[in-house]
Amino acid sequence: MNLIHATAIIDAGAQIGTGTRVWHWVHISASAVIGDDCSLGQSVYVGNDVHIGRNVKIQNNVSVYDGVTLEDEVFCGPSMVFTNVYNPRSGVSRKSEYRKTLVRRGATLGANCTIVCGVTIGCYAFIGAGAVVNRNVPDFALMLGVPARPAGWMSRHGERLKFVGSTATCATTGEKYMLREGLCILVEASQ
Repeated sequence: MNLIHATAIIDAGAQIGTGTRVWHWVHISASAVIGDDCSLGQSVYVGNDVHIGRNVKIQNNVSVYDGVTLEDEVFCGPSMVFTNVYNPRSGVSRKSEYRKTLVRRGATLGANCTIVCGVTIGCYAFIGAGAVVNRNVPDFALMLGVPARPAGWMSRHGERLKFVGSTATCATTGEKYMLREGLCILVEASQ
């Protein structure tokens, strides 16, 4: 069963999965697709050409514009920003130029970060609060700053990995990770 607050506006045709919670003053557009067990916080907007997986958490004041796909278990922090036009002008219509943004499974987008359109955020990547992402982000990468730069690696559990040579272990789960050709790879998952 879904929990939908009385102030929410859900346009006819929107698809909302079972167990999803829609809070105060949310607007979900007609062609949006939202998976099971999601949470959309206060004042969230979801555009038409938006696909949201299952167990996604979108905190207050986030607009998910056309062209954005959030895979399963993505976390969008309070007031973080998506864009869909690279070079907007009020007097120039660029709806035919929307750039797609893909946020892969388990990624975290910190409070007040900005994701410039046309990028892919890798699985379990962690974008720090206030960072500005303007290029693709690899799986498990920790990205900080303006513009966002690599600052380390994060486990699936959200713990910063400490590499000894080319290997690291998540302090919480015991999962094993390896650096290979400049990328972090999960080599042994927890049960």
